[in-house]
Amino acid sequence: MQPMHHDEPRNNITIGITMGDPLGIGPEVIVKALSDPALRASARFVIYGDNEILLAAAETLRIHPTWFRASAEHARDGSMVLGDFTVIDYAMSHTLGADREPSRAAGFASKNFVEDAIQDALRPLGDARRLDGIVTAPISKESWTLAGFRWPGHTELFAARTKAKRQAMAFVSPRLKVVLATTHVPLMEIPNLLTIGRVHEPIVLGHELCQRLGIARPRIAVCGLNPHAGENGMFGDEEIRIIKPAIDMARECGIDVHGPFSGDTIFIEAAAGTWDLVVAMYHDQGLIPVKLLGWDKAVNLTLGLPIVRTSPDHGTAFGIAGKGTASEGSMKCAIELAVRLAALPHSIAVAGILAPK
Repeated sequence: MQPMHHDEPRNNITIGITMGDPLGIGPEVIVKALSDPALRASARFVIYGDNEILLAAAETLRIHPTWFRASAEHARDGSMVLGDFTVIDYAMSHTLGADREPSRAAGFASKNFVEDAIQDALRPLGDARRLDGIVTAPISKESWTLAGFRWPGHTELFAARTKAKRQAMAFVSPRLKVVLATTHVPLMEIPNLLTIGRVHEPIVLGHELCQRLGIARPRIAVCGLNPHAGENGMFGDEEIRIIKPAIDMARECGIDVHGPFSGDTIFIEAAAGTWDLVVAMYHDQGLIPVKLLGWDKAVNLTLGLPIVRTSPDHGTAFGIAGKGTASEGSMKCAIELAVRLAALPHSIAVAGILAPK
């Protein structure tokens, strides 16, 4: 087995990693990503999950991890000081069935991992247990539903638990940065959900994201909702009533934003470097180009939170879980981005460097 030696982190950043659905590929992509010595040395890492499941993943991958294990009860009582590489063990593997599919037990476990990590990230500055950022491995939304949880995904749970007054789902890949105006909702509901404020907010949050990534004055493009961005009202008037007024409002704040543009062409321009970020009106409008051009390198972020949260841009992949074949590329990118953002001063890490003028 390849040994996973202890590496002294080069800074005081502590990143929490939630294991996601224990029956999915989360455990193996976490172990595989952290087998990279350079990544492991970039911060302190705390995994919220199950020790036996992580060790089984390591065995499959022929990686020999060495980490400090603490029980979840010990972690919750506040007496444990986090080490450089810690697993908070929920010892729940015995509750799972043999089949790799959505289940009530997996839903309970994966939500508990996230809930506890959020609590630790919200601890005050200087608290030894405080996390500087969270990386979430994929959960099964069906498992959460089976467990009776109403949250459609991580984004909405993080927003609720942190009492965020604004939030948006964003994706960063080598060639595209995209923010969504709506997230996990049926396509038929989107026209009724769009408002001027709901389009304006992701423009502002996208502007702030670019600044956090070192782009002082980003150029932002906004997609239309309808074919050909409505063609001046011929195919729908959301562009006229909602999207264009939201763009104008953002421009009055000093943001360099343009549109609405047809969604079938604007991503080509963005991938070529004309635009620093694109605001999409709905989930698949933004995610199809991101995954097409950035598969295995794309990272999901939740914007507007008081904490840093990233995630790999893939699902649980139950069909290949446990085989050791899942790529860790997106998980590595998610960890790297979380460390990069967490290294910024706190006010900059969770918001923009320059306020819109």
